[in-house]
Amino acid sequence: MKPVHDARSWFGQPPGLTILFLTNMWEQFSYFGMRALLVYYMTRQLMLGQGQASFVYGAYTACAYFTPIVGGVVADRWLGKRRAVAIGASIMAAGHFMMAFEPLFYLALGTIALGNGLFLPSLPSQINDLYAPGDPRRGWAYNVYYVGINIGGFLAPLICGTLGEVYGWHYGFGAAGIGMFAGLAIYLLGQKHLPVERMSPSMVDTAAPAPAAHNRQLWLVLAAVGLCVTIFRGAYEQVGNTVALWAGSGVDRTFGSLTIPMTWFQSLNPLLVMLLTPPLLALWRRRAEAGRDTAPARRMAHGALLVALAYVLLALVAWQSGDRQAPWLWLALFFLVFTVGELFILPSGLGLFARLAPPRLGATTVAAWYLTIFAGSLSAGLVGTLWSHMAHGSYFSLLAALACLAAFLLRLLDPAIRRIDQSRSDK
Repeated sequence: MKPVHDARSWFGQPPGLTILFLTNMWEQFSYFGMRALLVYYMTRQLMLGQGQASFVYGAYTACAYFTPIVGGVVADRWLGKRRAVAIGASIMAAGHFMMAFEPLFYLALGTIALGNGLFLPSLPSQINDLYAPGDPRRGWAYNVYYVGINIGGFLAPLICGTLGEVYGWHYGFGAAGIGMFAGLAIYLLGQKHLPVERMSPSMVDTAAPAPAAHNRQLWLVLAAVGLCVTIFRGAYEQVGNTVALWAGSGVDRTFGSLTIPMTWFQSLNPLLVMLLTPPLLALWRRRAEAGRDTAPARRMAHGALLVALAYVLLALVAWQSGDRQAPWLWLALFFLVFTVGELFILPSGLGLFARLAPPRLGATTVAAWYLTIFAGSLSAGLVGTLWSHMAHGSYFSLLAALACLAAFLLRLLDPAIRRIDQSRSDK
């Protein structure tokens, strides 16, 4: 890819990042909009049993993060990133509209997962090529991109969910499809701001040495980072699982004469991502200009420690409250600390995978990042089974320990990552 240079900027970033940001935002809107309706649609419209509906939901979300492994290889070797995004978005939009027809339900889910496999790794892998080597803005560009995920995730239940519940499920699914088409239109219209691929897919040398042999040290380091993130996500993913259960039973949600809905606390996370990202980017920009920019692995370790601190807070509150319900302000404070930690580790991890990707393997390497989400979700499920077997304070302490372990291992990997990063910069 040839970096795109443009005097204009958004949040101090190239305009191409805005195109990728908006494309990603609408794709996430369609994904989370459909997902918000999925279980309700299966149990109330298709009349599936709870067990079968949960199994279908779990299988679909797992496939959505597994197909990118294959899609990344296809994009790198044959289609190219631009074509993979366009084709993947078109396939997903078709799948969303297929959801409006009950006989096509399972085919629609498979279609969306297939399109996601091409789309998901190919879009963020273009971010790295918007910058010249050594450009400090590249390090936090993924935080800007990450905001798009959360805006889409924040708006989707409000729009698609409301349409589905009030006017009919098919209206909600249709809105998700329209969102996907909006993302595709923005991507196609903004092509001039995006990196130009150096060679067509037909010119890719498929006889090149296997990545595992040619970049053995790089892949080992990325695998180690992936393992750290998998451990971290075992604690991180509890926000939508056991923390949500505690919010329903262990938290006093009264505010005057009103009772705050449990689901409102879940919206705090994406809302805080949107609010905290701009000041955080400004801080990192000032540090970079002063020559005090933090290395990616250290930044990720700091994020894991902040998430550990958030769980320590919950543990102390749970122990202090005993059998009484804790004031809801403690849960709000937890989400504040938790979200700051999230912004340190997850966008930085995605950026690290994209920046260290070997030539012509950008989408494949980014797809490996999404494999950590798949594995991390499975580990979170296993950790979540301990909720009913431990005191709440002890359980939250366990989550803090997992996050601390991830931070410790990431800190150990920092020298190896620095060496690889430096060797690539010297070439």
